[in-house]
Amino acid sequence: MIQCYQRARRAMDCFQTVSRLRGSLCQQLLLFILWLSSFQDVASLQTLINSSHMSSTSELANPPSTGLFEPIEISPAVLPHNPYPGESLPPMYPTFPKTYEPNLTGRCPVNFSAMSNIMGKTASDCSLPLAPLVGNVICCPQLGSLLHIFQGYYSMNSDKLVLRNAVANDCFSDIISILASKGANSTIPTLCSVKSANLTGGSCPVNDVNTFEKTVNTSNLLEACSTVDPLKECCRKVCLPAIMEAALQISGTQMMLNENKNVIGETNHIDAINDCKGVVYSYLSRKLSPDVANTAFRILSACKVNKVCPLEFNQPSEVIKACRNVAAPSPSCCSSLNTYIAGIQKQMLITNKQAIICATMFGSILRKGGVMTNVYELCDVDLKDFSIQGRDAY
Repeated sequence: MIQCYQRARRAMDCFQTVSRLRGSLCQQLLLFILWLSSFQDVASLQTLINSSHMSSTSELANPPSTGLFEPIEISPAVLPHNPYPGESLPPMYPTFPKTYEPNLTGRCPVNFSAMSNIMGKTASDCSLPLAPLVGNVICCPQLGSLLHIFQGYYSMNSDKLVLRNAVANDCFSDIISILASKGANSTIPTLCSVKSANLTGGSCPVNDVNTFEKTVNTSNLLEACSTVDPLKECCRKVCLPAIMEAALQISGTQMMLNENKNVIGETNHIDAINDCKGVVYSYLSRKLSPDVANTAFRILSACKVNKVCPLEFNQPSEVIKACRNVAAPSPSCCSSLNTYIAGIQKQMLITNKQAIICATMFGSILRKGGVMTNVYELCDVDLKDFSIQGRDAY
């Protein structure tokens, strides 16, 4: 009996062991299946990452061969072409002025190719569509600088600082033709009020290098104008007083002032001083490199330009009528004011300093008309509104 019980007990233990092993095998089989599935996912993900990584790195530019990055050179050939040549270009589509070979007189004894850089810069600053808008700020100062530099370059092979009238006419014509052929506006002489007489020295009694250097302290002149600080020059002038002093000396006006003679109000002396300033600029252009001279002349022009408001204000009768007795924001006042400002915006591009002067001038006109309220604040008028930059605000 006991043996039968023991046999039965061993059989039960064996069954339980087999059952336990069977369950363990099932669990291991299940875990193996799950592990295999996750391994396939990881493998596929790793393959995708490697593929993506290889794709992105293949599109990257090769690192520079040296430790310095060279400037990016963009050829005009990579610029997009208009797919619809018969239609107008989109607003942001890049456009470039057409260039051509200029028709020169052949009577101006100057190698213009030696001045190609300054000519190209002037043509760019006076480009056909932008010249009327940026004439006062950019184009005309650069054109004036070009004419001064041309005078100095022309005089390099002679002792004269100015051009004879006949040669000046031909050279001036050639300069404008070359600028127009490079994309400049052909009306810039009228726009900037320049003419061939600007190259002749006018009524200045001194026009040769020897007399100039005997009359003027050229060392002080060159020291003052060789390096012009764009910040200090407009506040504490250094170069401009030196130019003015030299112009007074060669015009003979300084001698008359020293002799206590009355020259104030005499037009011929004022014209002579202005003409002699051109001769001084010509001498500086002769002594300085074109780039240094151009930088100095542009800074001097900027100081002069920023002293005045170039905008023309018509009598703002409608604005005065709508805003005279306004103490709070008024739709009619602000509408009239914005309409008036929108009109003067179209005149030209002006600098921030000019905008301050223009805003002050217009405010003075309104006060004289009886508008005592700060309509700029009431109608949210900003400095940029006095130039073409603010046209998008309306």
